[in-house]
Amino acid sequence: MSSIQLYAGVDVSKGRLDVSLRPTGDSFRVPNDAAGIDELLARLEEARPALVVVLEATGGFERSLAAALAAAGLAVAVVNPRQVRDFARATGRLAKTDALDAEALARFGEAVRPTPRVSPPPRKLGLCPPYSPAAGRSWRCSRPRRTACTRQRAPSL
Repeated sequence: MSSIQLYAGVDVSKGRLDVSLRPTGDSFRVPNDAAGIDELLARLEEARPALVVVLEATGGFERSLAAALAAAGLAVAVVNPRQVRDFARATGRLAKTDALDAEALARFGEAVRPTPRVSPPPRKLGLCPPYSPAAGRSWRCSRPRRTACTRQRAPSL
C-alpha cells in the first residue's frame, strides 16, 4: 500500500478519455466506450487505495464513467469545470487541449483535494443494472430497459 496520495485527472469527451496521473506524471488515452472504460479501470486498479479520480461535469458525458468508477470502488470527485479552468489560468496554463485539461484536473485534485462524492443511484443516471467489471456486464442498459429507467410519469389531472 502506498502512502502517497495519487490523483487521476480524466478529461471526458464523446469519443475518448484523456487521463493524467499526479504526482507520477503518467498520461494515456482510451476510447470512451465499454472497452475503454474497462481498460481505464484495469490501469487504475493498481493504485486503488490511494487514488482519487477527478472529472469535470461535462454536460452528461461524465455520468457513465463516474458510475463505472464508483461501482468499481474507486473514489470519484466530479468538479465544477469553471473552478478547474480558473485554477489552470492561475497556474499559467492558458492553452486548452484534452491532454492539458486532464493534467489540469490532476493538478487541481492534488492542490485542492476535492472530496469524493457518492455516486447517484444507477436509476437516476439511467444505468440499470449498475456497471460491474467482475460480472462483465455492459455499462449501458438495453434501450428499452434504459428508457424504462429514465421515463417519468405524466402528472395526473
